[in-house]
Amino acid sequence: MNRLIILFCFFAIGVLQAQVTNPIKLNTKELKDPIRGDRNDTLSNVGSRRNTSNRNIKNKDAKITDYKIISVENDTIFADTTLTIYKDYKFNYLRKDYFDILPFSNIGQTFNTLSYNFKDESLMPKFGARALHFNYKEINDIYYYYVPTPFTELMYKTAFEQGQLLESMFTVNTSKQFNFSVGYKGLRSLGKYQHILTSTGNFYFSTNYKTKNNRYNLRAHLSAQDILNEQNGGIQDDDIVNFESGNPEFLDRSVFDPAFENANSVLKGNRYYIEHAYNLIQQKDSISHNILSIGNTFSYEDKGYKFEQTTQNDFFGDAFIAASIRDKVSLQDIYIDVNAKYINNTVGVLKFKAAYNKYNYGYNKLVTLNSNNITNRLKGNVFSVGGEYQNKIGEFHVEGKFGLNISGDFDGNYLSGRAGYNVNEDFEISAGININSRAANYNFLLYQSDYINYNWENEFSNVETKQLSFKLESDKIATMEVDYSTINNYTYFGLSEIDSLVKPFQTASTINYFRAKLSKEIKWRNFALNNTIRYQKVVDGEGVLNIPEIVTKNTLYYSNHFFKKALFLQTGITFNYFTEYNMNAYNPLLAEFYVQNETKLGGFPRLDFFINAKIRQTRIFFKAEHFNSAFTGYNYYSAPNYPYRDFAVRFGLVWNFFL
Repeated sequence: MNRLIILFCFFAIGVLQAQVTNPIKLNTKELKDPIRGDRNDTLSNVGSRRNTSNRNIKNKDAKITDYKIISVENDTIFADTTLTIYKDYKFNYLRKDYFDILPFSNIGQTFNTLSYNFKDESLMPKFGARALHFNYKEINDIYYYYVPTPFTELMYKTAFEQGQLLESMFTVNTSKQFNFSVGYKGLRSLGKYQHILTSTGNFYFSTNYKTKNNRYNLRAHLSAQDILNEQNGGIQDDDIVNFESGNPEFLDRSVFDPAFENANSVLKGNRYYIEHAYNLIQQKDSISHNILSIGNTFSYEDKGYKFEQTTQNDFFGDAFIAASIRDKVSLQDIYIDVNAKYINNTVGVLKFKAAYNKYNYGYNKLVTLNSNNITNRLKGNVFSVGGEYQNKIGEFHVEGKFGLNISGDFDGNYLSGRAGYNVNEDFEISAGININSRAANYNFLLYQSDYINYNWENEFSNVETKQLSFKLESDKIATMEVDYSTINNYTYFGLSEIDSLVKPFQTASTINYFRAKLSKEIKWRNFALNNTIRYQKVVDGEGVLNIPEIVTKNTLYYSNHFFKKALFLQTGITFNYFTEYNMNAYNPLLAEFYVQNETKLGGFPRLDFFINAKIRQTRIFFKAEHFNSAFTGYNYYSAPNYPYRDFAVRFGLVWNFFL
């Protein structure tokens, strides 16, 4: 809470200063590929209408399309202040659609995965504790801005029991050349069950700069993140019948005794990132481009994961010590590359790079198990090369990437390509291919714990994936996505046949995995039916990769303007469902999900009633979540022994300020 107060004070100072700052007059030419929004709105239309005098409007000519949001891949959109059904889908803890994931009972906990995308463009292993990474902002999750006037976004949503979710972002251009943004997302939620408190914080700062002649460009960001979860192991097996029967004595979920109440896990990470480039050749006019630039990227990230428990618990087996369980692992990763980029009207965009990775993963202690010493560190260097290509010829566009580790301690390579064709303004087709080979995640290769079972050192083969994909996009017809993946040397966590405790495994068989997704919205007057359905099948590898066969989300809603268009209202019902399957179980010590083939879960409907409204630049969201829970049966789970959310009423808002 103190961090939130400090951040709001900082924002308030920035707002007061911005009110006396001279505005930037930007070119209001429309973006080539804008997202949905009121394209022709000026700042006087999108900002506060209490006083529209010239004295208070800093830039009357600024349009909503001038408030640019730029990704690390240089994809540019503008600030979208509209209210659509997709905004409702993304008004949540992650600010992403939950279609392929299933949240746990408390906001800020982990998510079970209902569908997997095996497209991978990385060369190095990933840090473990993947179940805590859903809310961790990676490099691709940080955005850069270019705005004509100071721009602020505030997001608030209620949590469960005590606490709240709040995210704030402020950005300003001090000149045409320099922009900075600062943001913070904070959460604290007690939850309905015993010992599942969550407390998370994501601070990020980004900046971009360019010289007046555009020869030199720089982007940089830093982030500081911490994700704390109290862990309880879920409800005990003896209480399953009390939960599923709907026994009135247990409707107060705090009466359940969980597996344990003395553990917590924390994921922390700090990252410093900078990329800059200088144009050696800069020939650019209205009809031709011929640019040659050299650049450099630097990234340093320090991650740490910690699991603490006051006393040993049989849930995880025997321990070396009976008290003060404290597992701690860290990773320091340095990435540096030098690159050259050539841009030409005919050739397209061509980029090559040479990169260096230095990694240091491990523990500060040595373990001897069964007279075998388990190393405590994986340290080394990797040199790699890579390249990218993009071009557009008429309505045909193509792009590709490759990467290859040429020396060092980890082998790895990837090749990714995509080609598309715009048949007309409404119809686009594209196809892609992705081939990847890289080492398994660090926690498969090396893990240490005060619990005896959770100590291993493995020399697993590289995980090899191949994916073919196809996509058809049409507002009039439908959007269809199909992909087919083959996975060799798949690594996963599962239960040991010897002691039924969690261990890492690597399968020798090939897994074949097919997915198809269909999306279509049907409109009639002020009513709409938004549909998304996914069919998927594991052809080989059942019992290793478990997924529901069908996942669907359907929303029937009504939209209209009221009070002389001062209020825009949406209201309706969303239906979520996935078929029953052997749902992955959760291990709180590893912060990982593991495969189990004894308990089938799923097959329960989730109905949400919502009322959303937009007043000026404020979007208000009100939702009765899972309101059918009391009359469709208490058989809903996010993972074995982890019940899904009961009926709850929650609300929140997103508020934009254009000064």
